[in-house]
Amino acid sequence: MNIYNEYGKQIEEQIRPKSYPLAMRMLKTPEEVPSDAKRPKRDFGACMAACQSFALSRKFGETVAQLFEDMWCPEPVIGLGLAEPPPFFLDGYNRYPDGVKTLEAGANWARDFPRFSHGQYVGIVSAPLTTASFEPDVAVIYCDSAQLLKLLLGIAYEDGRDITTVLGGHAACVYAVVPTVLKNQCQVAIPCRGDRGRAGAQDDELIFSVPKDQIGRLAHGLQQIGTGSIPTRFSMKTEYRLSESYAKMAQLMGMKAADGSEITGYPAKERRLALEYK
Repeated sequence: MNIYNEYGKQIEEQIRPKSYPLAMRMLKTPEEVPSDAKRPKRDFGACMAACQSFALSRKFGETVAQLFEDMWCPEPVIGLGLAEPPPFFLDGYNRYPDGVKTLEAGANWARDFPRFSHGQYVGIVSAPLTTASFEPDVAVIYCDSAQLLKLLLGIAYEDGRDITTVLGGHAACVYAVVPTVLKNQCQVAIPCRGDRGRAGAQDDELIFSVPKDQIGRLAHGLQQIGTGSIPTRFSMKTEYRLSESYAKMAQLMGMKAADGSEITGYPAKERRLALEYK
């Protein structure tokens, strides 16, 4: 077990995802393909969309590597830099006329589409983070909104900073990997129609991606915050007891209860226990 396998185990314990968090690695040469990896063309006798290979990893625990000859969907071929984008794509015809009003709008999307330079990589490999035999460039976690909440709190534990992300309705496989690697920043992506219709992504799923050097930070942050339960418990009680810091802020701003009484709070640790066990 390498350290990233352990991080994967810690993440799974904290958010209890429905599928395996993924380790993704961009391959610079064919020789970097792990010996335990399946290849769609060689092993299944068919090309596959990238989202389908990812689904084999996250739903069935397979290690799957795709080079150019294994690919079926063209958008990840462009986004992962496995081929030069043709003028047809850059001119906007990938989106026009079915998806956007004008050819110019299609070209706008193509110009902003996140992609690696052609020739930088030859392929990609995916596997469950808990069992991957390689060090990932990025961890990709399919999650619901409650799990995403915990992931966002966990990654912010160290420096208190929120993430900035770009959301698009196409090519979830690209948006989940490429911006995270290029910016070395966590990202959120939305499963696209292909991911839903061809690879089984569910309507309640979102995607959270973490660059390699922040995976350990996420695992540690999740363990430290430990806030809330999944599934989420809630109470509609009004004027509920605030945490100590929230109560202090309210007092400093002159906030009071409806009957005019002072707002009081209780320590964060006590509040955590109340949320999780009451």
